[in-house]
Amino acid sequence: MTSIVPTSEEDPSISVVRFTSELAWDDAGPEVVESQVTELCMEAQEFIVNGRWLDLVSLMLTSADLVFSKVSEKDLECIYTVICSLVSKSESPSEALEMAKLIATNVSQQPNDKPALRLKILFNLYNLLENPFSRFFVYMKALDLVVNGKVVEHIIPSFKKIDNFLKEWNIDTLHQRQLFLAIANILKDNKGSLKDSFNFLTKYLDTFSCEDSYVMSEAKEEAVRAIVEFVKAPGMFQCKLLDMPAVVQLEKDGKYALVYQLLKIFLTQRLDAYLDFQAANSTLLKSYGLVHEDCITKMRLMSLADLGSNGSGEISYALIKDTLRIADEEVELWVVKAISAKLLDCKMDQMNQTVIVSRCTERMFGMHQWEALRSKLAAWRGNVASVISTIQSNKAAEDGSQAVHGLTIR
Repeated sequence: MTSIVPTSEEDPSISVVRFTSELAWDDAGPEVVESQVTELCMEAQEFIVNGRWLDLVSLMLTSADLVFSKVSEKDLECIYTVICSLVSKSESPSEALEMAKLIATNVSQQPNDKPALRLKILFNLYNLLENPFSRFFVYMKALDLVVNGKVVEHIIPSFKKIDNFLKEWNIDTLHQRQLFLAIANILKDNKGSLKDSFNFLTKYLDTFSCEDSYVMSEAKEEAVRAIVEFVKAPGMFQCKLLDMPAVVQLEKDGKYALVYQLLKIFLTQRLDAYLDFQAANSTLLKSYGLVHEDCITKMRLMSLADLGSNGSGEISYALIKDTLRIADEEVELWVVKAISAKLLDCKMDQMNQTVIVSRCTERMFGMHQWEALRSKLAAWRGNVASVISTIQSNKAAEDGSQAVHGLTIR
């Protein structure tokens, strides 16, 4: 296959038009090919002379589309590199945006045909753009492409840079919602990324605040999904869903009120409350794919963590047994499980049948937890100040004693 080799005598764009149009009209016969190629090259030349970059991009994409399956990936990359480079020709940001939209939409239209190459073209386009919103638009098209083309593994590493991207793009709340939800959906189906998916879903829900009921209602399904994902996740014991407006709206919703109640139980109550709920709503739990035994395991761990946050720093074996509804010989096993899950830092006093807690994980961190932390910090500052005062007093006494012993009687 002939490759494109631009010379100093011809603009690279004209070379691409000539190359692609010759291939596109190859089956029509020499005379037709020559006529069409000449006409298209003259049209492209006119666009260049008059600075009609958007029209030139449109012309080049049409021909490139027709030959996409006929040329090598190396040649395609070269063709689209030239097309993408035209965005830097325009002096109008709005025109550059339209060019970017045209290219990105065209490239992502047939995601199953060389998806990895198409993604590479989009990333190349992204890096050539200067306008922040143009970059955001191309990135969103790339997300669509990897999902439909089943090559999500190529874009997942970029999710770690989303915070930096957001600062650069400076997009509004609506576009942030689109971004967070798209990423959450991609990660949901990616093995080992459920926690990251939940975090982006939480970011999505967090963009809703003080909005009218119609706008808020669009988040209901995702709010339910977030609750179910939290309850299902065996290693997730803390979240801030309960007070989010997008989630709170479920509390009085005819269809989803019980789902909100379930979240409230997991974040604020103990095992006995869950067991009562399950007895009355076992069908509901099954409809959301929640396994009763898994829920009991999670609630036992969260109940144990709740016992550790009571402020006294000690939990009796008897209280653990009763709260978790387990046998005497299982108490230490569940304490070890809580330690392994990083819910508790503690020691077991087997002689006194007591667990001594030095740290526990709060299931949610709201105003009450902030006030408790402030009280602990105030007490800590007081203790430190007392220690410093004692050290200074002892030092002063010691210095005075040395001065007396150093006197000479004459």
